[in-house]
Amino acid sequence: MSDTDKTSEAYTYAKAGVSIAAGNALVKAIGPLAKSTARPGADASLGGFGGFFDLKAAGYSDPLLVAANDGVGTKLKLAIESGHHDGVGIDLVAMCANDLIVQGAEPLFFLDYFATGRLDNAIAERVIAGIAEGCRIAGCALIGGETAEMPGMYADGDYDLAGFCVGAVERGEALTGGKVTDGDVILGLASSGVHSNGYSLVRRLAADKGWKLDRPALFDNETLLIDALMAPTRIYVKPLLPLIRAGRIHALAHITGGGLLENIPRVLPDGLRAHVDAGAWEQPRLMAFLQAQGNIEPEEMARTFNCGIGMALVVPAGEADAMIRDLEAAGETAFAIGRVAAGTKGCTVTGSDGTWSARVAWTAGHDG
Repeated sequence: MSDTDKTSEAYTYAKAGVSIAAGNALVKAIGPLAKSTARPGADASLGGFGGFFDLKAAGYSDPLLVAANDGVGTKLKLAIESGHHDGVGIDLVAMCANDLIVQGAEPLFFLDYFATGRLDNAIAERVIAGIAEGCRIAGCALIGGETAEMPGMYADGDYDLAGFCVGAVERGEALTGGKVTDGDVILGLASSGVHSNGYSLVRRLAADKGWKLDRPALFDNETLLIDALMAPTRIYVKPLLPLIRAGRIHALAHITGGGLLENIPRVLPDGLRAHVDAGAWEQPRLMAFLQAQGNIEPEEMARTFNCGIGMALVVPAGEADAMIRDLEAAGETAFAIGRVAAGTKGCTVTGSDGTWSARVAWTAGHDG
């Protein structure tokens, strides 16, 4: 092409790497997915410049709004490399919705941000289908989002996700930790796997140890290792919401980055400490596998992974047994894992000889 031809070339957005047509096709394709998440207060239709939500129609009289946002982290790299795109949308919703329920707030609506270098509608639809499924599980409406196609910003095939969720709780009913007292019992709800934290370490182990992700897991011959690692984060909203509204829970802690050690203290008042017995529940085989593969010390496990507990509840001692029965009736697996006692604000996790593969009794602690 001559210099004259170059100067007369007609530029378009498509030549720069952005397909408006593909974006429009995606919006049209995901419209029914969003519509399937409709709930009182929102019809979950897409296409406007913003999404509306009617708090009065949702049944609230004097609500406080609670907002949370999060991503999926480097779990997305495993999804991209393995082609397992279907569950990461559930992860995205879970990380936000679970953060709202610990405040006592019902998740009401969700918005997503999907960014990529070149839009692949087939992959984007699978991801957003997962987001819609997560919204249905959490009971919130998918009322909007943004798809950004940015050539040069991301490597070929890469994409990133961010989620934004808003919930509500009636004034005076929020969970603040102010009701937690010496003698309260700590319950744990079983996780569905690694959830969405610790994947930088998981991926480092996979690379260094040469894991065959498409082969049956060493700890479960009926499950591929990649399927075990990509299991979506469990969403705890629906079983917890009625218990919160009945005033039966003093505090909740979503066990994410920082593990048991750092997340439980976030909901404790000054002068109270959480004491967790690591032997109170069976270490999941996936967690035992990760620990063995990395020769990871118990304290590091308690600070990095959820170790099989995705949500911790602080409840009155007299409520603990009934609470476990009610949670199990709602489909959860629940354990009494510890107690709250007077002391420096923080958390102590202890294990006896043999717990989490330790050769001797151990203690891990975090103040603050």
